[in-house]
Amino acid sequence: MAKNGIDSKTEALMREGMFNHHYQEVKDAMFLEKDFFDPRDIVQVKYEMLRRVRIDGQTVTLAAAAFGFSRLSFYQAQNTFDEGGLPALVPRKRGPRGAHKLTDEVMEFIERAVSDDKSLRLRDLVGLVEERFGVVVHPRTIERRLASVQKKRR
Repeated sequence: MAKNGIDSKTEALMREGMFNHHYQEVKDAMFLEKDFFDPRDIVQVKYEMLRRVRIDGQTVTLAAAAFGFSRLSFYQAQNTFDEGGLPALVPRKRGPRGAHKLTDEVMEFIERAVSDDKSLRLRDLVGLVEERFGVVVHPRTIERRLASVQKKRR
């Protein structure tokens, strides 16, 4: 047991985004009786729920309830699994993926503007980007991206 009261498996599951925060809701007998089955492992729980319906012939309603999911969540997991197999059951982080405002085109524009006029402040860049691309960006976002671009060039 780690000093913060969390064991290493729980830490690993949390770090990888695979910790089932509703593990107490898993009522399936195998998860309650056998050490191999871990209700904290969301991928294992979803897979066993799907298997219970496909292989064992249990109804979706009963399986979903036994594994702590709604019927809608069951069908979402089923579609995800059908499309991508076991790796697709690993939850993905929510939110935007990558730079959705400061695209490569916008960054090239900002870099050119800065190289043409060294006196430009971040607020000036925000105005230029909004005027040219219609995108509202926080000054700190531009500052961080410029710093990462310069760091990569070193």
